[in-house]
Order: sequence, then structure tokens, then C-alpha cells
Amino acid sequence: MPGPRKKKIRLQPGAPDEVEGTVMTFQTVLENFNEYLVDDGTLIHMKVVVVEIVKLDDAWDDQGQPVYLIQSTNVTSISVPDHLRREGGDQT
Repeated sequence: MPGPRKKKIRLQPGAPDEVEGTVMTFQTVLENFNEYLVDDGTLIHMKVVVVEIVKLDDAWDDQGQPVYLIQSTNVTSISVPDHLRREGGDQT
């Protein structure tokens, strides 16, 4: 059985040094949408979806907890009131 997958990460663009981390397997427990009501009546649903979790090797924060880097993407859904819509769709 292969061991954990390692990954080198540059913490800041252009930084000369890379750190090593372990790619963690994970399962989604709960992904809820946040909802935002804009003053014009538009309802925006948004959630963050985690793509990858890397636990940095030999790195801990000030409270002694391991440091994780999380790659994520945003998923959005927008419900616009009829009075804000244009006929015919895209009219650029």
C-alpha cells in the first residue's frame, strides 16, 4: 500500500523556498449555501467547496495546532427579480 502523497508548496508567489506537506484525504460532512439578499431584491446563494487539503509537515501555529493549506472554489447561484431582467437574455 503506498504511503501518503507528499507535495511541495511555495507559500508566496516568487518566494525562493518551498515547504513540504502531506495531501490529506477527506470526506465532505456538510456543505451549506450562505444566502445574501441584495438591496435590489436579488438573492445570492454561495458556498465554498474544498478541492484539496494539505497539512504542512513540521509546522504548527501559535496554539500548537498543525497548519493546513486549503484549496477551494466558490459555487454561486443568483436569483434575480423579474423587474431587473432584460428581454432576450445577453444584450452586451
